[in-house]
Amino acid sequence: MPLDRRTLLSTGLVSTGLAAAGLSATAVAGPRPQASEAPGSLPMIAPVDGSDQTTELQIAVDTAAERGIPLVLPPGRFRVGHLELRPNTRLIGASRQTVLEFTGGEAFLTARGAAGVRLEALVIDGNLLGMDANRARGLIAFEDCVDLSLRDLDVRRGLLNGIALTRSSGSVTDCSIREMSQAGLMSLDALGLDVSHNSVLDCANNGIQIWRSSAGDDGSLISANRIERIAAKGGGSGENGNGINVYRAGGVLVSANQIRDCAYSAIRGNAANDIQMVGNACRGIGEVALYAEFGFEGALIANNLVADAASGIAVTNFNEGGRLAVVQGNLIRNLKRREHEPVDKRGVGIGIEADAAVSGNVIEGAPTAGIIAGWGPYLRDVAITGNLIRNAAVGILVTSDAAAGASLVSQNTISGARDGAIRAMDHGTPHGPDLALSDGIAGRVTLRGNLAV
Repeated sequence: MPLDRRTLLSTGLVSTGLAAAGLSATAVAGPRPQASEAPGSLPMIAPVDGSDQTTELQIAVDTAAERGIPLVLPPGRFRVGHLELRPNTRLIGASRQTVLEFTGGEAFLTARGAAGVRLEALVIDGNLLGMDANRARGLIAFEDCVDLSLRDLDVRRGLLNGIALTRSSGSVTDCSIREMSQAGLMSLDALGLDVSHNSVLDCANNGIQIWRSSAGDDGSLISANRIERIAAKGGGSGENGNGINVYRAGGVLVSANQIRDCAYSAIRGNAANDIQMVGNACRGIGEVALYAEFGFEGALIANNLVADAASGIAVTNFNEGGRLAVVQGNLIRNLKRREHEPVDKRGVGIGIEADAAVSGNVIEGAPTAGIIAGWGPYLRDVAITGNLIRNAAVGILVTSDAAAGASLVSQNTISGARDGAIRAMDHGTPHGPDLALSDGIAGRVTLRGNLAV
């Protein structure tokens, strides 16, 4: 029998009471029941072992969206190819016991210009099958969709991104996203996005990407996610390998995330104005844990915990316009040098360059330096005050380049610095005497009330 809209509607079996409640599909044991005429009912969809149900499910999705009611799927495995979701689609599974398994094709779940799409309690399994990257960037690929809600999904085993959103708004919450060959979640040119309480695991290049095609305000909220085991299979010098990667997107808040085992950074903001990294816990990070780099203005990095990283915090690239930062109240400990690297070995607690206040941080175990201010001539208007630095090779290094700007180093406590508490440097190499015990002005560095023990 051909599967068309008329056939499916005529074979639907949903009681009038269930249809009124919006329950449009239930599990069926054994042979399909005989048709029942229930006014307003939807086609009955049940998993069929081994059969491709793309056509059947697409018709059900279209019909439910047209009528403005949810399509509720029973537990089981549905083998499907490309499904196009319509405005107001509400596709609901049974406590992640409903699996949509990809059978191949140019795309999996897509929507374009569809407002109000809701996906809930489903498993979206890419089945490690390829897709056309020009047709869809992820297993779930939505463009120009507002008021989205993706909740309680298990998105897994994809050869692109898990969830790819373009010019879209809404929320992605309480989802598990894992085993992706690109990023777990990729957002481009968001219109107001909340990404919270998700688990993003075992992705090949990035965990969560918030990007814009050109620099501009974004305002996405990235909070309380658990991100682990992020590799950098795509290579590069930092565009891959990050738990959270923010590029050109202004006004993004990244808060209260648990991030560990990332090849490069836990949180990396590139040309991201007014980025906030607040209250995150970062462990096992291969390069700089919290990074604000290149042409940005404004970075607030506060109350984070960093452990077991190559460097704690870097606010850099004044030569590219990177400036204006507050680095406050962070706990940074157990850093490591990458001795296998020919040049960039790190082992630094905090590195800053321009128009920045660094205060109230605690740094313990920095094998190169607790704090580094400037790089060659790239230093301007820096205040380093009230920090505690323990067991560092050097407590604080300040560039001595004649073209560098002014800095204030005041009221810091430095304990157990092996090669000096406060010293001048030339591109990371210390030189000259320890300045910690003498108040005054050394070049453009003003020292007041520091304690070295």
